[in-house]
Amino acid sequence: MSTTTRRSAPVWPTEAPADLDRTLLRVEDLHVGFGDARDPTPVVKGVSFTLERGRCLAIVGESGSGKSVTARTIVGLTGGRSHVRAGRLELAGRDLRGLGDRGFRAIRGQDVGFILQDALVSLDPLRPVGREIAEALRLHGWGTRTSRHEKVVELLTQVGVPDAELVASQRPDELSGGLRQRALIASALALDPELVIADEPTTALDVTVQAQILELLEATKARGRTLILISHDLAVVSRMADDIAVMQGGEIVEQGDAREVLANPRHAYTRALLDAVPSEHSRGQRLSPGRDAAVSVIGSARAAAPDATVPVLEATDLVKRYRGPDGIERTVVDGVSFRLERGKTLGVVGESGSGKTTTARIALALTRPDGGEVLLDGEPWSGLKEKERRARRRQVSVIYQDPLSSFDPRWSVERILRDTLAPEAFADDAARGRRVGELLELVGLQDEHRHRRPLQLSGGQRQRVAIARALGPDPAVIVCDEPVSALDVSIQAQVLDLLEDLQRELGVSYLFISHDLGVIHHISDHVLVLSKGRVVEQGPADDVFRRPQEPYTQALLAAVPRLQRPGSRTAAAAD
Repeated sequence: MSTTTRRSAPVWPTEAPADLDRTLLRVEDLHVGFGDARDPTPVVKGVSFTLERGRCLAIVGESGSGKSVTARTIVGLTGGRSHVRAGRLELAGRDLRGLGDRGFRAIRGQDVGFILQDALVSLDPLRPVGREIAEALRLHGWGTRTSRHEKVVELLTQVGVPDAELVASQRPDELSGGLRQRALIASALALDPELVIADEPTTALDVTVQAQILELLEATKARGRTLILISHDLAVVSRMADDIAVMQGGEIVEQGDAREVLANPRHAYTRALLDAVPSEHSRGQRLSPGRDAAVSVIGSARAAAPDATVPVLEATDLVKRYRGPDGIERTVVDGVSFRLERGKTLGVVGESGSGKTTTARIALALTRPDGGEVLLDGEPWSGLKEKERRARRRQVSVIYQDPLSSFDPRWSVERILRDTLAPEAFADDAARGRRVGELLELVGLQDEHRHRRPLQLSGGQRQRVAIARALGPDPAVIVCDEPVSALDVSIQAQVLDLLEDLQRELGVSYLFISHDLGVIHHISDHVLVLSKGRVVEQGPADDVFRRPQEPYTQALLAAVPRLQRPGSRTAAAAD
């Protein structure tokens, strides 16, 4: 595989004293494999880079490219069945090769802070976050119990946690996603390490919380600390990084100064990653390379379309209240109304807690509203009893964010898809088998995939199966609940293209929920903006995104990281 490398622009004066080494990390010819020591499966193949003090290196690439394994190698977290070798692996002049678990434990926290993607999984669910942060201090012999508690409160305050004393006493499940991520960052920064590694620190966070986390990391760098940022979000990378290393198949295929790589990418893979980023400028264009459409028209079992002037889904004054553990009743959906036209996409955006998911559950008739109603094809839907609704259930389907958790891991793809098919719609078992093949063809999978189980599929393939499952009953409406938020940018591009192809060919309508405003602008015809359960703005996508009227919408859009490609044609078009 060819590699395109640029020399980064010098940051330090050439006349700096020779004994003042500005290079904090040196990695040369790093190889990491897993499995049998005699024949390990290679994951990282000959990776080399250097990182100077005070700079941010972003490592980007798809899942399986080796970027996270490279980062974990630096802190000794590749696991017991890994096999690591390198020509050079040095942190501040210290050789990390053969360091061993005890040696790496001494480095983690003290010299290197490590921020993982999923704070809910990374934090101990059984103890307060304050005690977990204090544990990082205790393990390195820092202070007394009292001084450690004071330090924890100080750290939480520094990372922007309100009422830090209270938050320190709470368990992770009692905190929002943003607060959990801040607690994880506080733990990583507790001993003020010189190097901070952040592995997808903002994935699945809404744009305002994401902006706060990025500001926190920027403040850390401004204090002279050094960052490695692992991310598939190129907009975040363009904001944070001084240098970029692009990984594909375990190798670095392009690296150099961030501005130069983003403005003039030399490797085809880098160009493909950049072209796959959805935004206002990508509306009406395909994000992934290939033919103009990958969908073949397959006979539909749906009856003739009703009156096209009647919206396929219409909500009027929806209200939903929940009583919390404290006995207080809170309104989470408050007077929400919308219309979803046939063959169109309505995007729903808002911060965590804005009411997006509850609104979607009401539309799916999985949650009964306390007020208002939903009509399906102009007829009652949300107000029906379940036995009255059952015959029309197949008209509304859903695609979830994480298909793996919604699949039975014991089932094959064929069984997953057969389960969605109404037996009365097919003459015999052979006809159902042919329909499974048609669904696989619709979503770009091969016949060989029908015998695989979910764990034998890639993330992109699982999401395609989730789409095929949603299409199985031939619905008029599909509710898409964060369907691409966990996917790499190139896989995300393929899934978004597929959804648009299916809509064009089958006439299906989407209620599309996402925290990613670039995705919403790319795919939506109309947009609904929610805040604290209420609609604050709605209208055609271009109007809402380019001419927002409400301060909340303006603030939401201002918080979105935008891909900066200085000097490129894309940047010129954006201006």
